[in-house]
Amino acid sequence: MAAEDAKILGTWSSPFVMRTMIALNLKGVEYQMIEETASPKSELLLKVNPVYKKIPVLIHANRPVCESLITVQYIDEAWSSGPTILPSDPYERAMARFWGAYIDDEWFPAFHGVSKMKGEEARKASLERVLEGVQLLEGAYLNFSKGKPFFGGDRIGYLDIAFGCFLGWIRFKENKYGIKILGEDKVPGLAKWAERFCLETAVKDLMPDAEKLAGFSKVLAARYKAIAAAATAQT
Repeated sequence: MAAEDAKILGTWSSPFVMRTMIALNLKGVEYQMIEETASPKSELLLKVNPVYKKIPVLIHANRPVCESLITVQYIDEAWSSGPTILPSDPYERAMARFWGAYIDDEWFPAFHGVSKMKGEEARKASLERVLEGVQLLEGAYLNFSKGKPFFGGDRIGYLDIAFGCFLGWIRFKENKYGIKILGEDKVPGLAKWAERFCLETAVKDLMPDAEKLAGFSKVLAARYKAIAAAATAQT
């Protein structure tokens, strides 16, 4: 498959964009990465995702596919090369989608909200939600993996991609707040899984380190502060 047949509109720092990239890597598909400007959003993004105006967007044969987990499912069906990503059993496939939705709808908002909380007590409460969610995911991992290395069994699959894309940001927040989200004492299965996942060929060159994310986070915070100051000045 030629590189020009598959393009990703996104940014290196986005865990959601990483999902699409990992899936394409698993399938052995060459692709072109188009860096999204984000602030302001590019004309291309507004054209190919006029509904949500978010990344990632997978553009395959000039047709856009939006929303990260949808792109992973699309890639699994559109390319027969490489391993299958979703489980073949209908019930296991449904459960994988269920937990993927839980990660995006419940766990990630709590995780993302930790940095936004004002005050130690509010941040602590948000962290508790994150840790409770990780405990649930530990149970899901043990159930899906059945003693094998990954959610997907012997190789990474849908849920590995859905949760594993956040590992760089998890390490960043662990360093920033002096906490352990994936500690071996609380979630030994996920702690070992995380190490294996980051070493996978389809993943290791994509996973950003905590220091790089820390630098990016400072730049982003300064940008938002400037935008807020400009908005205040106009009122």
